[in-house]
Amino acid sequence: MDKADVVIVGTGHGAAQAAIALRQQGHDGTIIMVGRDSEAPYERPPLSKEYLAGEKPFERIIIRPAQFWADKNIELRLGHAVTEIDPAAHEIGLSDGSRIGYRKLIWAGGGDPRRLSCAGATLKGVHAVRDKRDVDAIMAQLEGGAKRFVVIGGGYIGLEAAAVLRKLDCEVTLLEALPRVLARVAGEELSRFIEGEHRAHGVDLRLGAMVEAIEGEDGHVTGVRIGSGETIPCDAVIVGIGIVPAVGPLIAAGAAGSNGVDVDMYCRTTLDDVFAIGDCAAHANPFADQAVIRLESVQNANDMANTVARAIMGDKQPYHALPWFWSNQYDLKLQTAGLSIDHDQTIVRGDPAERKFSVVYLKEGRPIAFDCVNNTRDYVQGRKLIESDVREVDLALLADPEAQLKELL
Repeated sequence: MDKADVVIVGTGHGAAQAAIALRQQGHDGTIIMVGRDSEAPYERPPLSKEYLAGEKPFERIIIRPAQFWADKNIELRLGHAVTEIDPAAHEIGLSDGSRIGYRKLIWAGGGDPRRLSCAGATLKGVHAVRDKRDVDAIMAQLEGGAKRFVVIGGGYIGLEAAAVLRKLDCEVTLLEALPRVLARVAGEELSRFIEGEHRAHGVDLRLGAMVEAIEGEDGHVTGVRIGSGETIPCDAVIVGIGIVPAVGPLIAAGAAGSNGVDVDMYCRTTLDDVFAIGDCAAHANPFADQAVIRLESVQNANDMANTVARAIMGDKQPYHALPWFWSNQYDLKLQTAGLSIDHDQTIVRGDPAERKFSVVYLKEGRPIAFDCVNNTRDYVQGRKLIESDVREVDLALLADPEAQLKELL
């Protein structure tokens, strides 16, 4: 049986950064990275943007060249799922029946795309957007002449995919079950602006639209039937309705967790010598008033990876990083700083009609988050404002788009 000082499960951003950070901080022990993906670590955000659009080849989204991992003595075990953890023996079991012993285990397994539960959900032509293989399948259909797409889900993945498909001159119908897009992560002001942009670009955007069934012929999708009884004809379907944290072996081994796996301020699970980072790690976040949440972002994965690497190297520092996110749709650059959870007031800086503005989220008079559209200055200064934890601000100054946010520090 193989053994390693550190075994990392996953090959996404968090896993790659954990391995890199360990080497940067002087770890000279053995590192094995195990992943279900058949590719070496690559960036995931471009999949629904530049990669799908054909603007970036795969070679430009790899995190490090293949030789890097060899040079750093980081072994990649690709195409293998972890099926079991034995925390007492400090071993993991892989899908091929092999086992690997570990001294420390870092779980960066991310999540699996949430699937539709309706009839027809497994027909050919129904796609998720989670890894390269998913997007390659969509691109193959595009190359094969597919022009009519139904996108299910009005979150960032669905919206980004819809924007790319419209740029590729496809017919796009986007179905969102809730009354507005981005309902779980943004205020109504931003939602309505984004809806208007997509409609202006020719997307048939349906709100409050429940999917009843995926219809098909000869095993391939032909349409999507919604609650009104209408069937929307299509050549392909893209489902972007969130992820299910991939933590089954951790929970089966006795780790605490309900929505993902629970970790403490050093990203430790309740299993000895087992850490978890990234999309699947539920943690008490200081920028959400210590609410236990999962964050699905590159920033969170990378910062948690650095936290774990320091802890393993004996330099324990609590995870404390301001969350930030971004999304590109058409010629819009949306940058978000902070978490708008439980906000009680919003202020719009600027005019959305000019396609450059910011939405400020406040809680008890304190700025806790910014959504900035084509407004990098507000994003940069808004981050500093949140991090400074200013408790009272001049609301008139905050609402003035000509005023610089740094004046409030």
